[in-house]
Amino acid sequence: MKQVLRYLLIVSPYLYMGFIWVLSSLPHDAIVRVSDDEFDKLFKESLHLIEFGILYILAVVSLLMVDRLTPTTNRWAAIVAALYGVVDELHQATVPYRSFQVIDIVKDFIGVFVLFLFVKNTIFKHPPRQPGKLLLSLQLFLLKKKSRLR
Repeated sequence: MKQVLRYLLIVSPYLYMGFIWVLSSLPHDAIVRVSDDEFDKLFKESLHLIEFGILYILAVVSLLMVDRLTPTTNRWAAIVAALYGVVDELHQATVPYRSFQVIDIVKDFIGVFVLFLFVKNTIFKHPPRQPGKLLLSLQLFLLKKKSRLR
C-alpha cells in the first residue's frame, strides 16, 4: 500500500497538469459559475494563485518521493510550475470562449513564488520547520519500506 501511495504521489503533478489542461479546454464558466457579485468574481480570479501553487507543491512532493528534493531541484520545480501557467494561458488562447491574459500569468507566478518561499523556509531550514517536517516525515515513512526491501 505504501508503494502505491508513493507512486501516486510521484505521478501526481503530471495528473494535475492534465487536469488543468482539461479544465482550460472548457468554457470559463463550465465548472464554476459566479454571479455578478464582485466578491464572487474576485474569488474565481484568485483561484489562479491556488491552482499553480498546488502544482508546485505536488512537484515538491514528487521530488521528495524519489529522494531528489534539493535547493536546485526545488527552484526548477517552481520554474516548471510557473512556466506551465504560461503554457496554460497560451492553450486558452486557442479555446473558444477563453482568452490569453497576462494578469493570469502574473497570478500564476505569484502563487508559485509564495509557496516556493514557504517550502524554502520550512524544508531547507536547519532544523526543518513545520509543515516541512511533516513532508519530510512522509518521505521517510514511504521510502523506509523501499530501503528495507533492498
